[in-house]
Amino acid sequence: MSVIDQMLQKYDLTADEDYTNALREVMQEVALAGLYRGGFFEQAAFYGGTCLRVFYGLKRFSEDLDFSLLKADPTFSLEPYFRSIKDEFNAFGFDVDISAKKKNIQSDIESAFLKKMSSIYDVRVSGRKTIRIKFEVDICPPLGFSVEEKLLIHPYSFYVKCFSLPDLFAGKMHALLFRQWKNRVKGRDWYDFEWYVKQGVELNLTHFVERASQSGNLPNYSLQNTDFLELIQQKIQQLDVDSARRDVVRFIKDPQQLEIWSQEYFLQLTQMMRFVQRDPGTPGSFFTKG
Repeated sequence: MSVIDQMLQKYDLTADEDYTNALREVMQEVALAGLYRGGFFEQAAFYGGTCLRVFYGLKRFSEDLDFSLLKADPTFSLEPYFRSIKDEFNAFGFDVDISAKKKNIQSDIESAFLKKMSSIYDVRVSGRKTIRIKFEVDICPPLGFSVEEKLLIHPYSFYVKCFSLPDLFAGKMHALLFRQWKNRVKGRDWYDFEWYVKQGVELNLTHFVERASQSGNLPNYSLQNTDFLELIQQKIQQLDVDSARRDVVRFIKDPQQLEIWSQEYFLQLTQMMRFVQRDPGTPGSFFTKG
């Protein structure tokens, strides 16, 4: 049995969509292994929904790989790491094509954290099924985040530098509150919000303020817990809950868990939120094994 088959064994592959989601996640882990071999995590950290899924146990699939440099570098390019990514996939019998994606106005707006200073790459993996993964690297990150070294044991054992949970929570809330999706509702953001609250994760308000200030959504550069709660409660009162359910349902195994969703439910969750504030310091300045 191949390593890829062993990695797929942990999934329930009853439906075609289950197989696609599982194979994409396996390919994401192979990509992380390639980046590790290339030394990418010496200068960058993993964050976003896929990070939360792979390393922190989020019960929904995620499509993209999001990274942040540990310090700003407007000249950064992922191209020096293409070879190590391709070699990793080739070792498991997959062909891969990587191309830089030119950003336009729409993609600038829809990017997870409204980042104009980010690099986007399309990775197409061909084998049993063609899988597309988007890589996005924040090359001018906001301050105030910490990172942890998280262990991944497939396709072999290695460490990935990841944002800590309070900072992941801050980034998710920045996306939830300020990402512009026109008429779409990003139900995955609300699913993740629910997960953070249920897990008792503290939100790093300092990092949230850094992100919101950098994106121009919080020009006064100050925010208290009560101010944040007012922002999210206003967002909930405008939320189309049915649209949120439709967005996330294809990424989860048990749709019944969404039945409780309502504006009142999310408003009650906000009352259970916990906050922490840290000195912004230097990006990526705090490292632990996890």
